[in-house]
Amino acid sequence: MLLKTFGWSFAITVAGLALAGVLWGWQGLAIVGILSILEVSLSFDNAVINAGILRKMNAFWQKIFLTVGILIAVFGMRVVFPVVIVAITAKLGPIEAVNLAINDKAQYQELVTSAHPAIAAFGGVFLLMIFLDFIFEERDYKWLSWIEKPMAKLGKLDTLSVIITLVVLLVSAMTVATDAAHGAGDKSATVLLSGVAGLITYLVVAGVSGYFEDKLEDEDEESEEPAAAPAKKGNGAVVGLAGKAAFFMFLYLEVIDASFSFDGVISAFAITNDIFEMALGLGIGAMYIRSLTVFLVRKGTLDDYVYLEHGAHYAIGALAVILLVTIKYEIPEVVTGLVGVALIGLSFASSVIRNRREGKPGDSSGAQSEVASGV
Repeated sequence: MLLKTFGWSFAITVAGLALAGVLWGWQGLAIVGILSILEVSLSFDNAVINAGILRKMNAFWQKIFLTVGILIAVFGMRVVFPVVIVAITAKLGPIEAVNLAINDKAQYQELVTSAHPAIAAFGGVFLLMIFLDFIFEERDYKWLSWIEKPMAKLGKLDTLSVIITLVVLLVSAMTVATDAAHGAGDKSATVLLSGVAGLITYLVVAGVSGYFEDKLEDEDEESEEPAAAPAKKGNGAVVGLAGKAAFFMFLYLEVIDASFSFDGVISAFAITNDIFEMALGLGIGAMYIRSLTVFLVRKGTLDDYVYLEHGAHYAIGALAVILLVTIKYEIPEVVTGLVGVALIGLSFASSVIRNRREGKPGDSSGAQSEVASGV
């Protein structure tokens, strides 16, 4: 199971490190290795979130996630995305932006870094919406019940997450505006526009995927009713509906991955400004995150350790806040990584304690239906 799921990741790691050693020597090999570890540490919570969505999809779409999805994650987000940002920021053509990335790495790094407020606003708002929609939803299992119970009651107000997100965005933009003496005042409009774009992206992608998912569940319920009238739709219609639901879930997964990738791409410039070293190192790390996501799904880990999703969403909330704070203040990458790992580690420990208390460690089959009290 382990080799089957992580086999490609192991193979790509060996090939990638060997290629780095041949092209850039021992220094390049070390840089690629460090970037791989950086990506895994920053995106571990991403794997848990992705697993919660991917387990709703069939084996075909899981394979798409590992193949087409990894190409988008590595080539799209680690190579194309920074170049596009540079092209937009510097008002350059695509070829000029690529030439700048290869031949003037210092200027390329400066342009990508200068786009950080827009990137942080988009990603921060998108991730904040994921966290708020999770925390405001009524759930069978509650980890930090003293937080989640009152939040679930407040969540009955349908637009509350949007309102809170807009307020946070406005505060972030105003904070940037007050720093005009340091040359950041002109970024407030950028932060607002980017944040609104992140909010719209979340509402559209999550809304459409949720719509098709609900429709699919309704179809399944109708087909299971013995007294129901014969369905006029053929099997093809049902399969088509499932395909649409899976497609938009796949898009949702890719946007989530992109939001998680923002801080990794920016952080990588502290280690190297070579786009090829960056793409190779972050790509190896992204492959492990993808493999870990599939592993969690196939092992049923989220069902066995019911608080893991909670910990991952709290980590997402923390990352969203960190991204928005970094619009003005610099926060070390190690802090971002440690916060996520600590929250997931605590949620895993709480899940283990709960399972032992129930006498069924690592087994969700006998989980009781009543609400579990959190630690």
